[in-house]
Amino acid sequence: MASGFLQSCLGEVRMSAILHGGGDGSLDRLLPSASMGLSPRKRTTSQCKSEPPLLRTSKRTIYTAGRPPWYNEHGAQSKEAFVIGLCGGSASGKTTVARKIIEALDVPWVVLLSIDSFYKVLSPEEQMLAARNDYNFDHPDAFDFDLLTHTLRKLKQGKSVKIPVYDFTTHGRQKEWKTVYGASVIIFEGIMSFADKALLQLLDMKIFVETDSDIRLVRRLRRDITERGRDIEGVIKQYNKFVKPAFEQYIEPTMRLADLVVPRGGGNMVAIDLIVQHVHSQLEERELSVRAALASAHQAQPLPQTLSVVESTPQVRGMHTIIRNKETSRDEFIFYSKRLMRLLIERALSFLPSQVHVVQTPQGEDYEGRSFHGKRITGVSILRAGETMEPALRAVCKDVRIGKILIQTNQDTGEPELHYLRLPKDISKDYVILMDCTVSTGAAAMMAVRVLLDHDVQEDKILLVSLLMAEMGVHSVAYAFPQVKIITTAVDKKVNDVFHIIPGIGNFGDRYFGTDAPPDWSDEDIDKPSC
Repeated sequence: MASGFLQSCLGEVRMSAILHGGGDGSLDRLLPSASMGLSPRKRTTSQCKSEPPLLRTSKRTIYTAGRPPWYNEHGAQSKEAFVIGLCGGSASGKTTVARKIIEALDVPWVVLLSIDSFYKVLSPEEQMLAARNDYNFDHPDAFDFDLLTHTLRKLKQGKSVKIPVYDFTTHGRQKEWKTVYGASVIIFEGIMSFADKALLQLLDMKIFVETDSDIRLVRRLRRDITERGRDIEGVIKQYNKFVKPAFEQYIEPTMRLADLVVPRGGGNMVAIDLIVQHVHSQLEERELSVRAALASAHQAQPLPQTLSVVESTPQVRGMHTIIRNKETSRDEFIFYSKRLMRLLIERALSFLPSQVHVVQTPQGEDYEGRSFHGKRITGVSILRAGETMEPALRAVCKDVRIGKILIQTNQDTGEPELHYLRLPKDISKDYVILMDCTVSTGAAAMMAVRVLLDHDVQEDKILLVSLLMAEMGVHSVAYAFPQVKIITTAVDKKVNDVFHIIPGIGNFGDRYFGTDAPPDWSDEDIDKPSC
């Protein structure tokens, strides 16, 4: 809930704007001329907002500000997104206020969720009413509150959600829905934002945008004439028949539920500044320190049963000798790393479920073999070092789908942060091979696993593969996610005070790509993404 301080500052302030001017022409001056061209109807859409990109290519956009951990060292979510509810009459300026808040917040991973995305699909009879402007889109029954509440609850919990895309021409939902994930702050706006009790319980801060009714009417006239091509008489008829009664019956009474009333909408920067200050204070209270907790937890324990280490044959030991040697040339480092990766991927595939599969040989005899028993295999690499393992996976899994996650260490806090995410569609039923070349504390690997779980991938269908791991990283991942299978070619015992694996392998990405590591690099840093 918003503080009483905010309520006392602005809750009772009423600064209604007044339309000045006299005669019949006063309204006409505020309306567009008839000669203006028509454009398709525009509606507020649900969307994500992130910081300006650090790097934009034809393949990916990587953001400068990452999402800090939203879970604890146990892997469980301990930080929900902060949800701001914006309510107000039609054309009151809710979207403008939302955008001003987003700009002033200046934090990444902000989601704007609009109630307009959740209109119900109209029946043929209702569509006929809508075509005659006789369907009430301003009534609570016009919205799918069950879907809206379910979607907002999942998004608040940090889960990936699909948002319907409503087509206001056909009054139905488009086939392709929009996927939204990773909200630190959610701004939910709409005329009925406060109309449902279950929905109200999900709002951490409730704001009512109060705008003079004359101004709202003029804005609606301007919008409907220029964007929908309607005449003034039709707009006023609908306003008097549906919009005005709905505001008086359903919307205006919910003003009492608001923590803060904002007069004058987006022009009230005093109110917006107070809102931003409150949100910043709430986000600071929710900050977590995961890596520090990992460094002191679950150590001096036997290695978990979910860990599988590739047999240390003379060949494997010899390849480790070459790639660990600081004098090894880049060409040899790449060559022997690739050999180890191929062995590692083959080992990981042996843990996938299989079933009896009988085939007939060219000699006409039956052969009882095995085949993969599952929907699909998907690879996900933790950029940038994990990307080097993709060719090994593609070499043994034909047509495998690949996703990518970029996680970097915040040099000020020492915490991992999520910067970029691209996962294949419908990944929830897949067996996922999560690839990273080195794992020291396990902080980055834990974040990547948490991302997959948030996209409804089953924990027991995730296989984490890494060329080299520290015991700390093994314990961290296994303790937080006991059903994740961990496969590696070697486990080193120590991590030093700057989170380097000892004896280790150095910065794998820099040695592989031929780049220079910064002085304070960590084995889990990804400082120069490869595109």
